[in-house]
Amino acid sequence: MSGARTGKRYLIKTFGCQMNEHDSERVAGVFERDGMQPAGDVDDAEVVFINTCTIRENADNRLYGNLGQLKTFKDAHPDALLIVGGCAAQKDRELVRERAPWVDVVLGTHNLDRVLDLMDFAQANGGVTEVVDEMATLPSLLPTARRQPHSAWVTIQVGCNNTCTFCIVPSVRGPEISRRPGDIVSEIEALASEGVVEVTLLGQNVNTYGRDLALDGKRRPIFADLLRRVGEIERIKRVRFTSPHPADFREDVAAAMAETDAVCNQLHLPLQSGSNRILAAMHRGYNVDRFMSRLALARSLMPDLAVSTDVIVGFPGETESDFEATMEVIDAARFDQAFTFMFSPRPGTAAADMRDLYVDADVMQARYQRLLELQNRIVLEKNLEQVGRVEEVLTEGPSKKDPAMATARTEGNRVVHVEGEFPPGRFLQVEITSAHKHHLMGVVR
Repeated sequence: MSGARTGKRYLIKTFGCQMNEHDSERVAGVFERDGMQPAGDVDDAEVVFINTCTIRENADNRLYGNLGQLKTFKDAHPDALLIVGGCAAQKDRELVRERAPWVDVVLGTHNLDRVLDLMDFAQANGGVTEVVDEMATLPSLLPTARRQPHSAWVTIQVGCNNTCTFCIVPSVRGPEISRRPGDIVSEIEALASEGVVEVTLLGQNVNTYGRDLALDGKRRPIFADLLRRVGEIERIKRVRFTSPHPADFREDVAAAMAETDAVCNQLHLPLQSGSNRILAAMHRGYNVDRFMSRLALARSLMPDLAVSTDVIVGFPGETESDFEATMEVIDAARFDQAFTFMFSPRPGTAAADMRDLYVDADVMQARYQRLLELQNRIVLEKNLEQVGRVEEVLTEGPSKKDPAMATARTEGNRVVHVEGEFPPGRFLQVEITSAHKHHLMGVVR
């Protein structure tokens, strides 16, 4: 029945990480290859795809809240198709069906290539659930409908082999599978020929990319080699990657970053906690000294390096002393950006079973606020250091709040609002004129 939906309108709602965002681009590509067109809003859509996240409890709450709202939509448009995919569908396939029986299709993270077939089945036979535990088709083999013509995500690896006690990713994404480097380079060369100037390499732990590949008869980390090869591709001006694991971040990757002009001086290095005791309970595979030594190594090779991190507050068993240790590391590390979260138990993880060690919600909230205040102060101080500098920025289009301003990003991934109308994908030399907590202001020079 391929092409039977030509002219129909689709809407995709995405929750979660960049991997989910990229999966949504693949689903959009499959839909558009089948003749469908994007809808402006849900009321205009005939197919609605919800790409779910399950990394934290509020992600589940948002999912079921959205599905509750979409019941009204489904009642008013009984011929419309409502599809739930992504990590929550992978983990809670039967729960999704139980709590939202009006959903037509439930599919997981490993069978996005089956979405059209499942839609056909649902239209002919009613609701269907198909969630498989192993990936038959890598997402990279599916077509893509990118949101930004100048920028692209490129999957280099799926799955994760780590055993972090708070994380559900290995359960919903499976073990690590690396793509062949030649295939990745070929994909990026094709993207460059289409006008892409910036790529972000995606993996759950990019530093272990290639360990499952036998190259030259050897099994070894080859992420540094991949960075250099991608950085040499003509017309690719910016290369980013996410996420590296601190336990596996080594000098060869830092050196490749420093020596390859196209690789941005920007690094996301998830700390999670500044307490060695909590890091051990999390099964993170490093201690604070090792983390800080990796950070110092990277900064020694790239003095202008912008570093972001993740921090979890209130992990089971966290004491005031543990939290103070985290505050000390945050103060010493001076991250340019930090994504901070209060611990949220995920069923199926080891941490969810540590109920007798759960931190009181009020205590966790108070600690979270203290951490947020410290990190916000550091971010503003670091942003103020940018004032007066001239930075090359890459435009992303008009500002959402003020169409007379363009939104752009520096190499260090700082958001800059620039007066004027500039199309996405344009490089500008901009002088930073003022700094705020979440963005900079600049003028073109």
